[in-house]
Amino acid sequence: MEHTIEEIHIGKEIKRIVKEQGRQTQWLAEKLNYDRNNIYDIYKRRYIDTGVLLRLSNALEYDFFALYSQQINKHAK
Repeated sequence: MEHTIEEIHIGKEIKRIVKEQGRQTQWLAEKLNYDRNNIYDIYKRRYIDTGVLLRLSNALEYDFFALYSQQINKHAK
């Protein structure tokens, strides 16, 4: 799914990947040692701390940073 940097809603992207992988929010919460409500809060965020994004990327084995770097590479050309 292509986005511009301004259009990326990282919380929605995280939720999409969780769903695509057939995982539950509770699974992700346990994996990160977070309360389930914290994960629901993450799903609502347009922006997220890079440390948290790294933990999510590792837990889901998905490079969320690539969503941004693809846009940087497009704009650099």
